[in-house]
Formats: sequence, structure tokens, C-alpha cells
Amino acid sequence: MKRSVLAVIAIAVVAAAAVVVISRPSVRSGAQIWLGHVMGKPSAVPLGAAIYYQDPDGKPAYSMTPKKTPDGRDYRAVPPGADISFNDPPAEVAAAPADRKIKYYRNPMGLPDVSSTPKKDSMGMDYIPVYEGEDSDDGSVKLSSGKIQRTGVKSEPAALRPIRTVVRAPGTIQLDERRVSVIAMRAETYLQSVADVTTGTFVKKGQALMQVYSPAVSSAAAEYVTTLTSRTTAGEPSYGRGSRQRLMNLDVPDAVIAEIEKTRVVPVTVDWSAPRDGLVLERNAVQGMRAQPGDVLFRVADTSVVWAMIDVAERDLGSLAVGQPVTVRARSFPTRDFSGKISVVYPQVNRETRTARVRVELDNPDLALLPDMYVDADIDIGGAEPVLTVPDSSVLDTGARQVVLVDKGEGRFEPRDVKVGRRGGGLMEIRSGLKDGEPVVVAANFLIDAESNLKAALKGFAEGAQQ
Repeated sequence: MKRSVLAVIAIAVVAAAAVVVISRPSVRSGAQIWLGHVMGKPSAVPLGAAIYYQDPDGKPAYSMTPKKTPDGRDYRAVPPGADISFNDPPAEVAAAPADRKIKYYRNPMGLPDVSSTPKKDSMGMDYIPVYEGEDSDDGSVKLSSGKIQRTGVKSEPAALRPIRTVVRAPGTIQLDERRVSVIAMRAETYLQSVADVTTGTFVKKGQALMQVYSPAVSSAAAEYVTTLTSRTTAGEPSYGRGSRQRLMNLDVPDAVIAEIEKTRVVPVTVDWSAPRDGLVLERNAVQGMRAQPGDVLFRVADTSVVWAMIDVAERDLGSLAVGQPVTVRARSFPTRDFSGKISVVYPQVNRETRTARVRVELDNPDLALLPDMYVDADIDIGGAEPVLTVPDSSVLDTGARQVVLVDKGEGRFEPRDVKVGRRGGGLMEIRSGLKDGEPVVVAANFLIDAESNLKAALKGFAEGAQQ
């Protein structure tokens, strides 16, 4: 639209110059002032009669007669000798090197358009020459030092480093199945009394839990005492083995059997004691009750060692192995770490959650970890051996392929396909495609990748144009 207005003004200027001659003092050309305002370059002020008048601020407002602005300023007089040009000044083109040959010309705005001869685009801008050697066949792209500085391109060499990869997963604390004991009678029994022990009480091994009377136990104890006190069999230890074994089969505590052997007296009631140190998880014993064989009276669990049952996502199962170190943090103790190792990876995946269970044994000397407590686990699946790594920001991952930009020096960058492995700690393992020490771009690589894609497109168009 601006060009149309200027064209109309030019026609008016020519017409006015043919019929109007006005003598005025030396004034500065309004057109040149306007051109200087647009192009940012000062111009000389020609002398001569004014052929039209222009707004003093360079706005597209003109008049054939003297005029003032609303704020009282005079319009600028434009003499007939003013150098009026409606085209942009030609761009300064650097001289082509004498020893280099121009291969083709590319669009100055980066459009996929090339030409085998010099030309201008629709805005009058000259196409940029591309010399032999700048358009290499290895797919690399070359940037000027100024562009590298402006875009913030940074490179870092690939190096051998260990990768620490951590799998984080939630879980719960469970009892060690091997450390749970059930106190149940093996014969009909009557509970004479029950100790002051309730669910949640910590008991020690050998601590009395209840006094019971059992006809079967009393009969076996009497038979054993008779064998021990008989004049015929008293001196023969082998004769008492059967009676003693009968007491053991009835699960009579060892302390009770030892007391019988010492006192040679048949007890009326028997003190039943705890088989291990631990917490009382269940108490069903009631004073005076009658217990049938198999009835569970107490359940005691040793919680000095517990299991952390961790639910690991299906995608991480391939990285897990028995013996890998695990750090567990209970949500009740966020500043405390519990260390252990994977002891079992359960061979089953939950169909609803798509997770598999991993068992970690944890020492719990102060009994801080309680059954069914929620925990968070960090499983270290990284190896101690160093592998070839690059910063993860240097890898352009399209899903189907992974590419890094190798810094070849002198502003040249080469896209290269690589095979990646483990990731962790801001690093990524490179299994193939790179060598130790090769520098790769770690910042602004997306801009270089865009430049490389543009170059590939231009190259395709150039080959088509040359054919």
C-alpha cells in the first residue's frame, strides 16, 4: 500500500513540476529527509523550487501548497531535484573469492528455493551465493562464529563415566515369613492362667505366657518320671528316651522337661513360654478356656528383620537383579535411610497395576519399621564400570532414531546417528556411533538441527535445478 501511495505522489510531482515554478530559499528535501528516516542515512539538501510539501515528521501526508500541521509546524518543501527512489538500496555484496566457484544461489529468507544464476526475490533481496566446499556431501552444516555466539552453541566431549541409574518405586513393610511363630496346643488343654501379655506387647524368648493343664502332658510326664526313678531302668538312659520323646511330641517347652528331669516330680500345670523374641500379633488365650488341638492361642513375630515389598513398574523389570543395593525411606521417617539388597524378584506381574513385586530384606534393630508401613525405595541399577556417555541434552530423540551433532571444528557440525543405552544422572550411555573424546553439541543443538534440515532441503532443490 505504501508503494502505491508513493507512486501516486510521484505522478503528482511530475505533473506539478511541469506547470508550477516557485522560487524559495534553500530548503532540505522532504523526500530525502523521508528516505533518510526510512533508510537511516543522511542525504544532502538540494536547492530549487518546491514542487510539493510533506509532513515534517515523515508521515505519508502531502500537499501541493504550503500547509501547517495541527500543532502549527510548517510542512517541508520538496524541491524538483530531490533524489526520489521507490526501491530499497542495493545490499552490499561481498566480493566472491577468486579461487572458489559459486555452486548455486539460495533464497535469502531460507525458503526452499534455489537458482543457478543470480536473481532477486519478490522483495528485491539478492539471492545468497553458495560456494563449493560450503555444501559438503557428509550432511554437515557450517555456521559462522557470530551465529554460534548468538545462539549459545556449546560442545562437550564424550567420555567414559559410570552411570548411576535409580528406579524409584513405592512399597510396604511386611513381616519376614520365616520369623513368625504360632503357639498352639497339640492335645486337649485347659488354661489355668494367662500372663499380662496383650497384642502389641514385646516378649522375649522363654518368657511365660500362660499356665496350662493337659491330661496328655501329665500322663507323659508321669511315665517319664517313673522311668527315671525305676530301680531297673534308672541307670539306663536308653529306657527313658521314649517317654521323653513323647513329651517333646506334645511340644512341651524344653525348660519344663529339664525341670522334670531335675526334680523327678510330675507338675500339675505347665508354664508355656514364648518360642522367640518378638511382638505379640495375636492373642486368643483366655483364662479358664478349653483349647482343642490346633487352636491358635498366641502369634508372635520377630520384627528385628523385616521385608520391604516394592511394586516396580513393568518397564523397569529388565534392569533389576538379585543383589542390587536398595535405599528405603519410610514416610514416617523421611530423614532416615534403611539400606538393603534385593533378595527376590517375584515372577508374576499384577494385571491391574502392571507392576511386579521385589522383596528387600531390611535390618530393624530398633523396631522403627512396622508392618504395613508405607515406604519409598530407590533401587540403584547402575554399574560401577565406566561406559561411554554424553549429556542427555546432546541427544536428539525422534522416537525412531537418536542423533547427536558432532563438533568438527571451524563452525562445522555433523549430524550422526547413535545407539543409546541406560540413562541417569543427566548422562546417557552411547553404545555405538561415537568415540571417546569426540565433542558433541550440548546446547542449542535444536537450532543446528533445524539448519541441517533446511540445508538438506536446499540441497535437494539445488540438484533438481541443476538437472
